[in-house]
Amino acid sequence: MINRKKSFVSSLLLLSATAGLAQSADQTVTIPQGSSIRLQANSVNAKSYQWFRNGDVIDQATQSSYTVFLAGKYTVVSYNTEGCSSDISPPVIVTVGTGTPLSADVMVTKHSEFRAVTLKDAFEYTIQVKNNGVDAATMVKVQDVLPNELTFQELATPTLGLAHYNTASRTVLWEMPKLDNGQSADLKIKVIATQAGVIRNTATVSANEIDPNPNNNSSSDSKAITGIIIPNVFTPNGDGKNDTFEIPGLEYYEANEITIVNRWGSTVYYKKGYKNEWNGSDLNEGTYFYLLKVKSANDKWEVYKGYITLIRAFKK
Repeated sequence: MINRKKSFVSSLLLLSATAGLAQSADQTVTIPQGSSIRLQANSVNAKSYQWFRNGDVIDQATQSSYTVFLAGKYTVVSYNTEGCSSDISPPVIVTVGTGTPLSADVMVTKHSEFRAVTLKDAFEYTIQVKNNGVDAATMVKVQDVLPNELTFQELATPTLGLAHYNTASRTVLWEMPKLDNGQSADLKIKVIATQAGVIRNTATVSANEIDPNPNNNSSSDSKAITGIIIPNVFTPNGDGKNDTFEIPGLEYYEANEITIVNRWGSTVYYKKGYKNEWNGSDLNEGTYFYLLKVKSANDKWEVYKGYITLIRAFKK
């Protein structure tokens, strides 16, 4: 929109820095590595703003002030209530001084809810990032690529920074401009499991500074999703339908074993690594009882007990 009535002009003021800065008359400042400076727009009748770095729009930078961590040429444009823009402001050139490289030990941990979750049941992951020092961490980024077994539902507002989900890449990206020594922040992600079994998910974190302990830059969670649906009847009559004792979802578990007994308690079938192949051969019609064990996350075994009725004469 053309601003025919140039009633406001944006200019830049240097307000503060986290460490000593050098400023010259031509609006050039130098900040030490790891420090920051706050720039303030001075505009009359302004309703909103847009900040730029090296001529590129800075995402989410729409307030009257902006905190700078990186070197570059910073400018700002302001808008009045009618949406008319001011002239672009004179630039402030920010440079980062040399010195001892800064060190920030950023650590990420990720865990799912501590409860049993079934297929199609919504549950949450919690991601926590902490800076164990020595210096402040800047431009902190956390990424979490969701596996295909999960459907994304929503992101809660993080306690620090901004987060968004990219549908095409199935990636959660969480960004924080700064994380001080000892500071931590949390983000919750709600998902739905579309497959049963053990779902593994990993989050990673990075920052601009040297990280002395890269071993804690990633964290994985293993979540057991109960999806076993055990039928109570099967019909091994050779018609190609329901001819075996098939347990959907069993293939998603790391290991299993099954025991079938008759009504007198005698074992008529036993198998480790059962693959839905039992057809009740040489057995009479009737009711039998099963004991099924499946191995889930952390080497834990889940146990299912019930009965199964064998019917041979059932044909359409």
